[in-house]
Amino acid sequence: MSLLAERWSIAEAAEATGLTAHTLRYYERDGLLLGSVDRASSGHRQYSDQDLSWIRMVTRLRSTGMSIRDVRMYADLVRAGDGNEAARLELLRAHRDRVREQLRQVAAHLDAIEFKIDLYESKVGTDSVAGALSGDVTGSERVRAL
Repeated sequence: MSLLAERWSIAEAAEATGLTAHTLRYYERDGLLLGSVDRASSGHRQYSDQDLSWIRMVTRLRSTGMSIRDVRMYADLVRAGDGNEAARLELLRAHRDRVREQLRQVAAHLDAIEFKIDLYESKVGTDSVAGALSGDVTGSERVRAL
């Protein structure tokens, strides 16, 4: 189906969003979508472009660690319409702050890994690192070398 299509089958929606059909059904069943998905006369789900856009947002929130409970709360607020933007903002800011903290922690871990890589690259071929990697040193020497 082209990107200009107004309706997407569950298989097409799964392909477009990178999710499985099972996950799409779960999102619908668990109240994470903004409304019920339309059905064809055959009973098959027909996702709209707006459904796919929302599903992509839910995927971003979940991929960055937002709990199902908080995603559901956010969806409830959006479904409720205008007048609760402050609550939506508060929810998203709190999530953003958690994501920023996670990024800070991951960056610190990456720095430690980069330090070790630099250490090993500067010592490749030396006896201490070669010995530590081959097991020719004691446990405490190995810990210091690694």
